[in-house]
Amino acid sequence: MRGIGSQVNFDAPAVLRKWPSLRNERLTEGAGSYLLIDGTIDECIREFMAKPSAPRHLYEIHAAPQPPWLALSYLENKSLSSHGCGTFSD
Repeated sequence: MRGIGSQVNFDAPAVLRKWPSLRNERLTEGAGSYLLIDGTIDECIREFMAKPSAPRHLYEIHAAPQPPWLALSYLENKSLSSHGCGTFSD
């Protein structure tokens, strides 16, 4: 990963979502996850980390990919496709 910046913009928009559950198990029926926080990556991570560890698998943080990850993802896909390890489109 050298040569590609690896800083995360913690002020970028993000949302924290939670899946409905029963006895700490995700419910598969229903409308899906619901919104808890519409804020920044930093706010979502802080709220997530404040939750008890046992039900953390029920939470998701959604944010747009940031430029270094986009570049890294592109390079990895090109490398894998050139070695015949997968089918990726340019």
